[in-house]
Amino acid sequence: MKFYVTTPIYYVNDRPHIGHVYTTTIADILARYHRLCGDDVFFLTGTDEHAAKVVDSAVERGLTTQQWADQNAQAFQDTFAKLGLSNDDFIRTSQPRHKDKVQQYVGELLKTGDVYLGEYEGWYDAGQEEYLPENKAKEYEYKSPFNGKPLVRKKEKNYFFRLSKYAEPLLKLMEENPRFVQPDVRRNEVMKRIREGLNDVPITRTGVGEWGIKVPGDAEHTIYVWIDALINYLSTVDTPERIKYWPADVHLLAKDILWFHAVIWPAMLMALKRPLPGQVYAHGFWIAEGQKMSKSLGNFVDLEKIDRHVAEYGLDSLRYFLAAYGPLGANDSDFAEAKFISVYNSELANDLGNLVNRALTMITRYRSGNVPSANQMDLQADAERVCAVYQQKMSSLDLGGALEAWRGLVTRANRYVEETAPFKLAKQPEQSARLDAVLYNLAETVRLLSVLVAPVMPGISRQIREQLGIGEKIGGIGEELRWGGLVAGGKVGKLAPLFPRKI
Repeated sequence: MKFYVTTPIYYVNDRPHIGHVYTTTIADILARYHRLCGDDVFFLTGTDEHAAKVVDSAVERGLTTQQWADQNAQAFQDTFAKLGLSNDDFIRTSQPRHKDKVQQYVGELLKTGDVYLGEYEGWYDAGQEEYLPENKAKEYEYKSPFNGKPLVRKKEKNYFFRLSKYAEPLLKLMEENPRFVQPDVRRNEVMKRIREGLNDVPITRTGVGEWGIKVPGDAEHTIYVWIDALINYLSTVDTPERIKYWPADVHLLAKDILWFHAVIWPAMLMALKRPLPGQVYAHGFWIAEGQKMSKSLGNFVDLEKIDRHVAEYGLDSLRYFLAAYGPLGANDSDFAEAKFISVYNSELANDLGNLVNRALTMITRYRSGNVPSANQMDLQADAERVCAVYQQKMSSLDLGGALEAWRGLVTRANRYVEETAPFKLAKQPEQSARLDAVLYNLAETVRLLSVLVAPVMPGISRQIREQLGIGEKIGGIGEELRWGGLVAGGKVGKLAPLFPRKI
C-alpha cells in the first residue's frame, strides 16, 4: 500500500519554531511507522513563499525577495535535516515545477467556469492576505483576528472561485465520512460554518509586482498566496513517477488553517475532478508555562531553545515528549520545562532505561551475555495485547494512545522483575530453568519495545537493538511483532545508559 502524508508548507518570513518542528515531527513519525508497515511512503513538507509580506520584509533588509525567501527556506531545510526528519521532498512555491502546475490547474478551472472574473468589495486582512465576510468582520470588531490590526475596506476586480457551488457536496462528504476532518470537534466547527452559507471567494489580487504566480492569460492578476500554497500537495506528485501517491492520505496541520484545507481545498479538487485526500487532521497549539507563547513574555520555544533541549536531553527525548504530550487532539498542550524534565526522568530514564539496563545486565551477569532459551512465556499475552493496541492507535493517528500502550508494557516488564526476583533465583541452582525463562521474557519484551518505539525514537531504538546484539535493522512489523523473535544463544552487546538522569 501507499501512504502520502503532508505538513503545511511554512511561510518563509521567519525562522522555524516549535509549531513547525512539532507538525513536521508528527508527520515524520507517521511516515516512519508506515515504512515499518511496509507501505510505499511519500512524506512532503516545504515553504510557502509568495506572500506580499515576504516582499516587504526583503525590502526592509535590503535584499531581493528571492534572496530573502532563499535564506529562510534554507533555514527550514537545515533545521529539518538537523532534527533527522525523513521527508522525501521539500517543495518551494517559487520553484518552476510548482508554478507551472498552479497555472495549469487555474487554467482548467477557468475553462470549466469554476473560476471567473468579478468585482469584490469587502474587509481585507493585510496580515493574513484574505478577505473576511461582513459577519466575521463585525464579530471581530473590524480588526484582524490574528494580529488585532484594523481591517481595510477594499474594492477590486478579482478572479473568484465558485465555492458556493460546493456547499452541499462538502456537507455530504463530511456527513458520510466523519473521518475526513478530525478531530471531531473540528469537523463540527467546519460543518456549522458551511451551513451558515458559503460565498464565492476571490483568489487573485492586482498591483503586487512580479512576486507570485500570474493567472493564465492575464498578467495583471496574481494568484493569492493561500490558493497557490494549497496546490503544492498535488503539484509535487503530479508527475508520471509520483502520481501513484495521490490522493494524500493525511494532510496534517494546525487548527488555525483548517478552513482552507477542509473546505476550499477539497472544493477545488472537486472542481478539478481530482480524488480527495483521505483525511485533514488539525491539531491544537503549544502554549508555554501555562501561557500563550510570546516573544515579549520570553516563553517562546524558538530554535535556540529546541537546540538546548536536544543538546541536554537528546533528540529522541524531544521527539518522545512532542508525540506523547503534544496537542494532536482537540486541546492545546503546555511545553513546560518542569514537565519535560519529569517525563524524561520518570518515563525514559527510570522506566525504559532502567528496564533495558536491568534486563541486559542480568543476562551478562548470570548467563555470560548469552540469551537463554525458555519454555515459559509469561509476558507473551501482555506483549501481544499491547502490540495490537499500539498498531490500532498509530493507524488512527492517536500517537498519545499508542505511546500510552507502549508505556504500559514497560511498566508491566518492570513489575515482572519485582514479581520474579531474578536476583534471588540466581542464588538457587535448582531454579536455573526458571531464571532462564525470566531473562528471556525480559529480553524479548525489550526487543518488542524497540520495534514499537522506532518511529518515535529511532536513535534509541537502534541503541536498544545494538545492546541486545540483534543489529539496528528492523524488518516488517508483522514479523517483528511476533513473540519469540529473539533467538536463544545470541550474545548481547555492550551496555550503556540510554538516558542519563538529569537533576
